[in-house]
Amino acid sequence: MAVIGRSIRRLEDPPLLRGAGRYAADFSFPGMLWMRVVRSPVAFGRLVGIRTEAALAHPGCLALWTAAETAEIPPIDFRLTPVPGLEPYRQRILAEGHVRYAGEPVAVVFAADPYAAEDVADLVVPEIAPLAPYLDPREPGPEAAIVRKDYGDLEAAFANAHTTLSLELAVGRHSAVPLETRGAVAVLEEASQILRLYGAAKVPHYNRQALAAMLGLPLDRIHLHEGHVGGGFGVRGELYPEDVLVALAALRLRRPVKWIEDRWEHLTAANHSRGQFHRVRAAVDARGVILGLDDEFWLDQGGYVRTHGVTVADLTAAMLPGPYLVPAYRSVGHVRLTNKTPCGTYRAPGRFEGSFVRERLVDAIAARLGLDPLAVRRANLVPREAMPFRRQFSTLGTELVYDSGDYAGLLDKCLARIGWEQLKAEAARRREEGELVGLGLGFFVEKSGLGPFDDVRIALEEGGAIEIVTGAASLGQGVETALAQICADRLGVGLDRIRVIHGQTDRIARGMGAFASRVTVMTGSAVALAAEKLRERILAEASRLLQTPAGRLALVGSRVVGRDMPEGPSFDLAALQRAVEGEIAAEASFTTDRMTFPYGLHLAQVRVDRDTCAVAVERFFVGYDVGRAVNPMLVEGQIAGGLAQGIGAALFEEFAYDERGQPLSVSLADYLLPTVAEIPAIEVAIFEDAPSPLNPLGVKGAGEAGINAVGAAIAAAVDDAIGRPGGVRQLPITPQRLYALLAETSR
Repeated sequence: MAVIGRSIRRLEDPPLLRGAGRYAADFSFPGMLWMRVVRSPVAFGRLVGIRTEAALAHPGCLALWTAAETAEIPPIDFRLTPVPGLEPYRQRILAEGHVRYAGEPVAVVFAADPYAAEDVADLVVPEIAPLAPYLDPREPGPEAAIVRKDYGDLEAAFANAHTTLSLELAVGRHSAVPLETRGAVAVLEEASQILRLYGAAKVPHYNRQALAAMLGLPLDRIHLHEGHVGGGFGVRGELYPEDVLVALAALRLRRPVKWIEDRWEHLTAANHSRGQFHRVRAAVDARGVILGLDDEFWLDQGGYVRTHGVTVADLTAAMLPGPYLVPAYRSVGHVRLTNKTPCGTYRAPGRFEGSFVRERLVDAIAARLGLDPLAVRRANLVPREAMPFRRQFSTLGTELVYDSGDYAGLLDKCLARIGWEQLKAEAARRREEGELVGLGLGFFVEKSGLGPFDDVRIALEEGGAIEIVTGAASLGQGVETALAQICADRLGVGLDRIRVIHGQTDRIARGMGAFASRVTVMTGSAVALAAEKLRERILAEASRLLQTPAGRLALVGSRVVGRDMPEGPSFDLAALQRAVEGEIAAEASFTTDRMTFPYGLHLAQVRVDRDTCAVAVERFFVGYDVGRAVNPMLVEGQIAGGLAQGIGAALFEEFAYDERGQPLSVSLADYLLPTVAEIPAIEVAIFEDAPSPLNPLGVKGAGEAGINAVGAAIAAAVDDAIGRPGGVRQLPITPQRLYALLAETSR
């Protein structure tokens, strides 16, 4: 029976359900010290000095560092999309000279337990001369970079247009709030002098290289180890100042050092994201066909440019056209530094923002011309026969070429699946009875499977077990299950015999980790290639031992049997492993210079409460073409999780600051997350009409499908409910903003 395509329960779950998970906070070692970070209480100012006398006099204080003690450590460098001139905006591990956001590390203290560390940290007093903070990226201010993507004759498009229109749109600053906050435990092994960092996530191999370079260590003197990870979503696993400080402390103090972030620290110091303001204009013909699209946007980067470089701005500009042809296009993104927490990526970085802008624009075109929004979308979709479809620029270092897709076909299937006409009629009936009910759509294209490589090693182990060692990482997305299914399918063994090792830099030399919805595409393809090699090796060894041609043998379950004589001579895998001298293993690399592009449709049905201006999402449907689903249940789970985060982004979540740059969203009483009460029953339809031609499995990624167009769909649904097309122009749609919009509508 084929294993790929089956909804198999996650292999990762049993230890988690038994309470046997091992997260960063669960790693402890004898003689361990605890690190606590002293953070700036001021958004912007000159760091005059730091009073440390009282802290050093505390009996629990074992060490205290300021920037003077870490001056030789270079700033944290970029992992993705650096552009010339970004270097001055990198962050040092402790502030020096100035502080640039409230929450910036200015000192660290070390004690034998977390309570003493907290007490000592409270005695450290930064002396800061406040300066006027820069908070609005639309105002003239420090600009780290400008990102530009363009093609076609935009001037001619606007000159020949039937209609032109423009919008100003905003997406609020928010980010992931995973169940597990950041954490790290560093241990220096005295015998080997190897530094080990536990609690790694997302990109262990890259962080290993970066730490080695920053600390002046040979690469073989440092290893990172991933345990269980309580959610990532872009914010976890990047290299932060605290990671470097923990590792440096273990080297200097010669004792294990542990740091676990509390929720206040997470909300003020871990990467924020989004925070974009767009001025977009379009030139269209009488049918609503977009002739040209011109977008300028400002990204609120915060105090420093962190490891992502300008990834978010780059993806915003590159992916904003989405599924539409757009023959002439220009996007100019201004990456502006502000005195707020630095920003990085968050699930569907740049695409959540771009889809909101694009789909709001399409709805505005339909309203201006008096056309059905669906008709305008159909008129602009890239046709199936145009695939592969090239955008004439690159993103993330790869040419932007949509590999496969049938966008119009997906739209038709989704509308039929949900009964679109009946839904519209029912919503209209409820509005006639006085309810504020509306429907909204958002179409999107995602990117996935970022290269350039992934390596895998698969070996037949003692007892007939199969071990897969990969440089991928797991953030809870079901990596072990998906890779085991691919291996079982290509190798012909049972899932119960397969063990997947990931996130351990001492087990495999290279690894790209987990980001950009890449693991199933890249690591999965490498597993498929390595499994086929291992099967050939196993059959060759069995052929020699059974004196039967390999072509007449098959690997079934745990045995090698004859294809035409299943009851004849056979070999158990455990016996085969014992009978062969040396290791039975295979390695494979999968490389690519292009990404895959899955796509989908979001549909929201909402109800607006007239009195409270609260928005309730009554129904949400996601149709998604994933190319080929290794495990449909895992894909559905990814979509459901992303959708919950998208509802938060559309209606609840926002990092607010006062006029002094003080963060106002510093607890979960202020930063509002959706709960199960706000999440509707989620309907997911998975399609496999457009397998990717770029990998041996035909797969595309699924990690960001659930969130991409949620903001766009809910905004359109609110417009429909209140009878004001194009009314929502800012996310999140808070009750205060909706009240103002309703008041404006009633005038």
